[in-house]
Amino acid sequence: MTKPFRIEIPQADLDDLHRRLTEARFADPVPGDEPDWSRGIPTAVVRELAEYWRDGFDWRAQEAALNGFPQFTTEIDGQTIHFLHVRSTDPDAVPLLLTHGYPGSVAEFLDVIGPLTDSFHVVVPSLPGFGFSTPLSGPGWELARTTDAFAELMTRLGYDRFGAQGGDIGAGVTGRLAAVYPERVLGTHVNSDRGTIALAGEQLPLPADLTPAEQAELDAAREAWQAGRGYLDLQSHRPETIAAALTDSPVGQLAWIAEKFEAWTNPAGGVDRDRLLTNVSLYWFTRSGATAARFLYEAAHSGHGWLAPSDVPAGWAVFDSSPVVRRIMDPEEKIAHWSEFAEGGHFAAMEEPELLVADIRAFFRGLAPR
Repeated sequence: MTKPFRIEIPQADLDDLHRRLTEARFADPVPGDEPDWSRGIPTAVVRELAEYWRDGFDWRAQEAALNGFPQFTTEIDGQTIHFLHVRSTDPDAVPLLLTHGYPGSVAEFLDVIGPLTDSFHVVVPSLPGFGFSTPLSGPGWELARTTDAFAELMTRLGYDRFGAQGGDIGAGVTGRLAAVYPERVLGTHVNSDRGTIALAGEQLPLPADLTPAEQAELDAAREAWQAGRGYLDLQSHRPETIAAALTDSPVGQLAWIAEKFEAWTNPAGGVDRDRLLTNVSLYWFTRSGATAARFLYEAAHSGHGWLAPSDVPAGWAVFDSSPVVRRIMDPEEKIAHWSEFAEGGHFAAMEEPELLVADIRAFFRGLAPR
């Protein structure tokens, strides 16, 4: 059974956030030292964002924007699953499941849902342990169990066959849906960015004939990933330690997420500050910094990989791309729909919504009936 849902954060929670931001403590600078982003988010940036979150950010306006889309909850496998469900005016539109990643939320898709409903019935769930798919009902929520839950969600909504799209964790769910439920999935579309090549050699075989320039680009991506993956190592092995900080300190939660948005977005564009803080606020109000960390822990110990090959038609949209990405990720060019964009980055739906929407439409429009 599904139940209508509206986001209604109590005023007491907003007042508590304002108090905590007012009383926040910040790290003292070291005389003569001007740290840059290579060490993480600088204190001056955290302070500026926190002050805007306290004095300039309008949560109620963002809450209203989210509530502009029909939302529901349902219980699947004992877990509350929150989702947006926006039907197209075309009754024959293709059902499309959009799955967010980390450190994202359904707020990632605010600018793409409306345009997509021209062609799709759009379903946007919150991953278990993220946003309003909380609290967690128990341990064991990871990629495979989430995939099964989302397949059941589409069944409950009356969609026997559907398309799937996502990035980051959402790409993992999307690919696994096709691998486990190939008879139900019309096609899969994933968005990524050039940083994904850092996984080559770990989760993907590495081409043996890379040129020196291609190898240099791969080495740079691996170096950047090693420098920035501390968040994943900590949450994959010691989630309860960081959970304490993320649940008690809004500035800690802000810094934890904002650093990734800086690192993974395209410097030429980036993400609107209000959109960033909407995402951070969802983590703060739902205390899902902790449960999102537990999801990553469960995923790391599940024995399931993030990649699941299938014969279902697949499309890729790579943002902030370069030619080396396909050389490494699809060296035999088996993926028929492969799009590359100089713009955007990891958070494509927030950075370049028009490009992403156009590519999703083109991919599904090009599919032959199955």
